[in-house]
Amino acid sequence: MMFQETDFINACKELEYPKLDGWDFFVESHDVKIWRQYNKESCLYQYKIYGELKDVTPDICAAVYMDLDYRKEWDSYVKDLYEIEEGETKKGVYWNVNYPWPMSNRDYTYIREFKEIDYNGQHIWLVMARSENFSSIPVKDGVIRVDDYIQSSALTPNGAGGTKGELKITTEGGNGG
Repeated sequence: MMFQETDFINACKELEYPKLDGWDFFVESHDVKIWRQYNKESCLYQYKIYGELKDVTPDICAAVYMDLDYRKEWDSYVKDLYEIEEGETKKGVYWNVNYPWPMSNRDYTYIREFKEIDYNGQHIWLVMARSENFSSIPVKDGVIRVDDYIQSSALTPNGAGGTKGELKITTEGGNGG
């Protein structure tokens, strides 16, 4: 198992009862609210996103979220995105993100895990991801490797045929900006 059971439970709790102490409201659009928190050490923000997709069910959201080939079709910032395998057990994702000039592209190597669980009477679709080094994917010249990426996502029915969701994206230290 790549992630602990407590990681998934904490994401469920965050979906049910958002913890926003110390977070600043950033923006709201289309039933989605984004909060951010400044990290003085890294000079970067981490983000929490809460919202609803009124006409898309959580199983479809999760399938789209996990489908790397489909993401390449709709996400114009993807330069490169594919699954990585090292050995028989280590699997992950390589993601190179186009940034506008004068910024350098960022790339990520990370592991991810998808799980469905029942929590407090709700069925929840969860995705966890975090940076992981893959020796087969060296750092590329002119591209900044983000090596401190952590992400959690929780999706559940909103009671009206759509999805209620939470997404948290964090870079812990100084290599994401």
